[in-house]
Amino acid sequence: MSDHSEAPVAPVQAFEPPYYVAVFTALRTQDQSDYSETNARMEELVNDIPGYLGMDHAQTPGGLGITVGYFRDADALTEWRTNAEHRAAQKRGRADWYQNYTLHVAKVERSHGFVRA
Repeated sequence: MSDHSEAPVAPVQAFEPPYYVAVFTALRTQDQSDYSETNARMEELVNDIPGYLGMDHAQTPGGLGITVGYFRDADALTEWRTNAEHRAAQKRGRADWYQNYTLHVAKVERSHGFVRA
């Protein structure tokens, strides 16, 4: 979903389950016109959804991007999925920005983390 060049280098914290994750894996096309601006707007929108917990993103040297969005409940995820601006961005992504992608949605039943002191 993002280039995340300014994002902190740390994973989203572990949350008390259950919660939901949306895992978006994509390979982008060469044409990325307006992608960064649209992505920034999507991040603004998702941050305003009650129940949105955060996002992790990684990109391989070969261009495969993986974004994991975390949501407290199915209602928060549905609100994001059905947001009109997000739907328009998805349509633009299929038309211009993505060679291919997959989306996996799962309910998290176990979660823990570690931070070195």
